[in-house]
Amino acid sequence: MNVRIEDSWKEALASEWDKDYFKKLTDFVRSEYGSATVYPPASKIFAAFDSCPFGDVRVVILGQDPYHGFGQANGLSFSVNPGVEIPRSLQNIYKELQTDLGINPPVSGDLSRWARQGVLLLNATLTVRAASAGSHQGHGWEEFTDAAIRRLAEDREGLVFILWGAYAQRKGAFINRMRHCVIESPHPSPLSASRGFFGSRPFSRANDYLVKHGQKPIEW
Repeated sequence: MNVRIEDSWKEALASEWDKDYFKKLTDFVRSEYGSATVYPPASKIFAAFDSCPFGDVRVVILGQDPYHGFGQANGLSFSVNPGVEIPRSLQNIYKELQTDLGINPPVSGDLSRWARQGVLLLNATLTVRAASAGSHQGHGWEEFTDAAIRRLAEDREGLVFILWGAYAQRKGAFINRMRHCVIESPHPSPLSASRGFFGSRPFSRANDYLVKHGQKPIEW
């Protein structure tokens, strides 16, 4: 199967391409893009992987679904295209970044700068129908992204996994805490940010761990 994904990830996930679930997933996604408006653009489905090769990953931030509004999703979790209004969850992420590290909130919601430094911004589900949150859940993406997380957790050491909210925490429950740093808190959405996301200091904690393990900190 000709999967267009960054080469190191294509190799790391080679065992997935011929599995029945992935073949069914591919058929489903192709059908959806052919019959409905689906986000992100097809060329950006694997943007998280393309922007952050397997060996370059230092931090993983798990999201759930791509944004389902017009022009928002760009293939990176929590990120939106330049010029797009910053979603409220990302506004809260920026507020915590300012509290944690004193960094003024960026004017853009494009997080590709993080990705280029080794932050894998991975959604559990990589596609979604326009204006229909969760519409592509349960079709195989979750199994695929579980495999990606498992490869990182088993083949790499000293990574930081940032798990915001119960969904991400369940997805990352198998990660070996003795081998990696796992940072958990409530989700930054307006419904839960005040319940423990604010004040959780994920950015400084991630950088402290990286520096302690001989790596450069992320320029958040």
